[in-house]
Amino acid sequence: MDALTNGGLGARRNEDIALDLLKFVAGITGAGKAAAPSTGFNAPSAPKPEEHVTELLALYGRCLKAVEGKGE
Repeated sequence: MDALTNGGLGARRNEDIALDLLKFVAGITGAGKAAAPSTGFNAPSAPKPEEHVTELLALYGRCLKAVEGKGE
């Protein structure tokens, strides 16, 4: 929240930057999307929506750590 009180002229919070990074990474990798079956190949079981949410939340946590410079 410090970024909000420090001027406010274009400053962005780490959470906002991490969310943009999450959107970029998820879009590129297809994280959180259901796997599309290919011709002749069946997925063993479709991932549940809860698993997608868990995957995206874990990815967001990693993005936030990266933005804050804490690493993993």
